Order: sequence, then structure tokens, then C-alpha cells
Amino acid sequence: MGLPKVHRLKKPKDFQAVYKRGQHYKSSRLLIRVLLKKHETMTSLPTQFGISVSQKISKKAVVRNRLKRQIKAAIRSLLPIISPGLKVVITVRHSQSECNYDHFLRELKQLFIKSNIVYGHTREYLL
Repeated sequence: MGLPKVHRLKKPKDFQAVYKRGQHYKSSRLLIRVLLKKHETMTSLPTQFGISVSQKISKKAVVRNRLKRQIKAAIRSLLPIISPGLKVVITVRHSQSECNYDHFLRELKQLFIKSNIVYGHTREYLL
């Protein structure tokens, strides 16, 4: 199962806004870019996620789609602890065909803590 529709980042202009104005955070396998909302009314909106896997990672669409599904599953399990009103783009940095759900879950937790988008929990609780 994928992400709920309200949590998907779909429009190219939204991706471009995150790429231009968002802050980025790196790990060994992933890069996330986070765009914070400035208006109070925007914080009531759900956080939206976009996932980017380049053809440089793998020429095979099957491999790229598997990586996207694993990342979406990890995001779905972390949704309750993520602050609302953000736009996040997750990019796979290197060929990670051997990675699984647990690797992505661990790295996403670390990146979300580093970027301060975790809502209502302390750093010690998540690690």
C-alpha cells in the first residue's frame, strides 16, 4: 500500500519549490529536502512527501519502483510522529538495490530527527 493521497507531493512546481527553497540533509543512502511553511494556516495541512529515484541509480524501472515502495512503507510507519505542514522530497543517493525496509526506516528516522520535523517526541525516544 502506498502513501495516502493527502501526503503525496505530485506537482512539478511543488518539487521545484522544495529544490530551490528547501534545506537539505544527507545520510549515506538518502538525501532529504525539507520546505517549511511560513503561514500558520499552512501548518494545519498534512506533510507531503515526494520520492525521486534517478535512472543513474538503476536503468531498470522495476528496481527504482521497488526502492520507492520501500521508502513509502517506511514513511507510512513514521507519519504519526512527523510535524504537519511540510513539503519533503526524498532522493536516493546511490545504488541501493540491496537495501531493505529496515535500512530505509533507520535512515529516515535519523534524517527526520536531524531536520527537526519530528513532532511530539524527544530524540532519545526515537533512537
